[in-house]
Amino acid sequence: MFIPGVGLVDPAIAEKFGHSKTKISLTELQLKIDGWIEWGYFLQAIAADILSDVPFVNQLNSDINHLSIRTKFQIIAENLKNNLVFEDINILERQIQKISNYQNELLELQQKLNYVFDTIKNSRTLLKILLGVSAFCGKSGFVLEWLYDDHELIISSEGKFQELTDILNDCDYFQEQIAALIIQCNTLSKQAEQALKKIEQESSKEPIISQHVEIVPKFSTQKIVHSALPIASSLLILGFGAWKIKEQSPQLQQMSLSLTQEENASTKFKSAEKLGMEAASLVQNPPHPLQVWQEAETKWHQAIILLDSIPNETSVSEQAKKKLAYYRINYKFISQRVLIEKKALANLESAQKLAIEANFFVENSPHSLLVR
Repeated sequence: MFIPGVGLVDPAIAEKFGHSKTKISLTELQLKIDGWIEWGYFLQAIAADILSDVPFVNQLNSDINHLSIRTKFQIIAENLKNNLVFEDINILERQIQKISNYQNELLELQQKLNYVFDTIKNSRTLLKILLGVSAFCGKSGFVLEWLYDDHELIISSEGKFQELTDILNDCDYFQEQIAALIIQCNTLSKQAEQALKKIEQESSKEPIISQHVEIVPKFSTQKIVHSALPIASSLLILGFGAWKIKEQSPQLQQMSLSLTQEENASTKFKSAEKLGMEAASLVQNPPHPLQVWQEAETKWHQAIILLDSIPNETSVSEQAKKKLAYYRINYKFISQRVLIEKKALANLESAQKLAIEANFFVENSPHSLLVR
């Protein structure tokens, strides 16, 4: 195996451990083999920990039944490219339902992304981190490839190698893309609902017009005389009705109050939607300065306050609750980004201050060892 006078391993042997054209010394080969043996022991220990943790195994089995976050996002994004069919009321209703389903799926993806991000970033044990990776990869599965000395995990999934930081960056990317898709869903849903309303109005007008044409009478003196009695009776009824209205004024006041409450709820809902769309648009294509993230955070917060104040008995309360759920998720995500930006800005200011102080010492003090 050893080539005399050269000190290198024969390529036939090296082929078993890597590229056949790579020449490697016996010392380097020994170090590699030692490293692989340690890695084997490490994998054995992880496997033993996994198999002894029943909840962990159950969670892995659950994750493998769901699509990966990447695949699920791609499917939804592709389906939302389909054009709306404005001519057929049945197709339009089905499309509205599909858009609503996609919105719910996007909300679920947002929640899963938050779980993956928090689990990978904040966990202190390898098994917990692997749970976050499992939720991210889903049915695609993943392979534990290597673990660096600084505990940077390398995994592969769908033929792609990634570090943990790559997965966290993907979480940020998908959060931004999902926010954009939610805006797209809202826009499509509004367009579809408006088109549906227009079709229903047009279809309801047609029979009314034809009926109006049929019942237009040819006036005659005889009919006017005969109609005098019903008119007089109607006047008496109206007089009685006026007295009844006074008697029922509390009920009318209650009806008026309900109508006002409904109008206010609808206005708040539309205003919250507008704020949400503005907030999502602001944070597209990062990076952004701190002021932009703070402005988006403020808009999400204002939108949440508006939605939270909508009474349960109004017609938009259910829609408001659904939007409130993912508006809070978006607000939490943006708030985290604001904290990160604030910390980064504070670090930059501290670094600049330290640099100025260091420069001052060098320029204004004797260049002693202590100063240096």
